[in-house]
Amino acid sequence: MVRVIETMYPKKKGKAVKANLIRYADDFVVISPSLEIIEQCKIAISEWLKPIGLKIKPEKTRICHTLNPIEYDRKLEEPGFDFLGFNIRQYPVGKYKTGKSPHGKPLGFPTHIKPSQKAIKAHTEVIKGVIKRHKTAPQSALISNLNPIIRGWSNYYSAVVSTETFVKLDYIIWLMLRAWTASRCRKASYEKLRNYFKHGTVKLSNGKERHESWLFQTKDGVQLWKHNWTPNVRHTLIRPDATPYDGNWTYWATRKGQAIDTPNRVAKLLKKQKGRCTWCGQYFAPSDLVEVDHIIPRSLGGKDEYKNLQLLHRHCHDDKTALDNANAVSLTMEQSD
Repeated sequence: MVRVIETMYPKKKGKAVKANLIRYADDFVVISPSLEIIEQCKIAISEWLKPIGLKIKPEKTRICHTLNPIEYDRKLEEPGFDFLGFNIRQYPVGKYKTGKSPHGKPLGFPTHIKPSQKAIKAHTEVIKGVIKRHKTAPQSALISNLNPIIRGWSNYYSAVVSTETFVKLDYIIWLMLRAWTASRCRKASYEKLRNYFKHGTVKLSNGKERHESWLFQTKDGVQLWKHNWTPNVRHTLIRPDATPYDGNWTYWATRKGQAIDTPNRVAKLLKKQKGRCTWCGQYFAPSDLVEVDHIIPRSLGGKDEYKNLQLLHRHCHDDKTALDNANAVSLTMEQSD
């Protein structure tokens, strides 16, 4: 299917792509600045699906604009669309908040990807159901069932514009938990709420700490995770020609901190160093020989821990080892004097 669109509208160097198809399993979206091209792509995809006994379902197909409402097929289509639980839309703004073209020209709008309203509602219903099923359960049991749901959902949406959504969801959950507490205490007074909600400091996954006034926490210190504790991480696009099995372990390890057939320690160091050798500053290539080096040599008291490790080209490692040995000899001579 992707090749059909690429054949119809091939990429040309220095020019914007006329049509782009993004697919995940049986869900796909076609993006183009031209309504005429979108309609041509729809016809081409329908023809491509016929031989395998499939067709595009009208009730699951929508044509819209990402910035302005349009009238299509006698219906008013609101701007933006949902895809894989995300809402993709552009918003008109002033010159200080506008997005820019690849050439630096102000566009008059930014493109925002957010959790879709449908996904937010479904997530809220799941949490509501868990709380309802644990109406008489211990607080620790409720927390252990909610934490994986909240963490998983937050991680999925951590690469998009989700901070506002996270804060809103945390408030909704706080209201649900307050009602849960009231149902156990008959009346939710401040003193009774404090049996379930505590003051405290939380250490986040990015190393930062934050103080919370209403931590849903047991006496043993088991805490309910909040959505807005998950830091936003900028997503790096995957190259169209890349797959985890293509042998380019430096690309995948640098991107994800893991790669097939690559030692875990090497992969983590590649990600930490953003694919560069810290000695020469050059990027690692798939054909390069790389070695793990102790920044402070073990012979000089350096420890075998991540903060004392770096990844170097083999020839760079040889150069550094020679320099370390020379410095060690010099230090020994000074001490003997």
